[in-house]
Amino acid sequence: MPHHVDVHVGKRIRQRRWLIGMTQQKLADLVGIKFQQIQKYETGANRVSASRLWDIGQAMSVPVSFFFEGLSVDDMAPEGDATVPNDLLGDKEAMELVRSYYSIPEAQRRRLFDLARVLSDVA
Repeated sequence: MPHHVDVHVGKRIRQRRWLIGMTQQKLADLVGIKFQQIQKYETGANRVSASRLWDIGQAMSVPVSFFFEGLSVDDMAPEGDATVPNDLLGDKEAMELVRSYYSIPEAQRRRLFDLARVLSDVA
């Protein structure tokens, strides 16, 4: 059974890869491995070594710390928020929303953000 930290790191790899529109094959080519290995990392089936995680971060322009964001120092389990689902990274609709949001020009994006805040305060 995969360790929950490995699963979390894999989800963060998948999330970042998906948000920047990179295929598993492209990431694998940049890192110098086969795409099947990327699949195993993303599911947590295989652990990612420190040096490989460094290479993946470089290929996707994020620091290594990015892959650990959202883990609690106390128990090394994902932190909970009553308003946010525990598996936000695995929610395809949420990820599509984030990707779409960042494709909107900045001025309109700010107005959309303000509208969302108003709507969430009303709910």
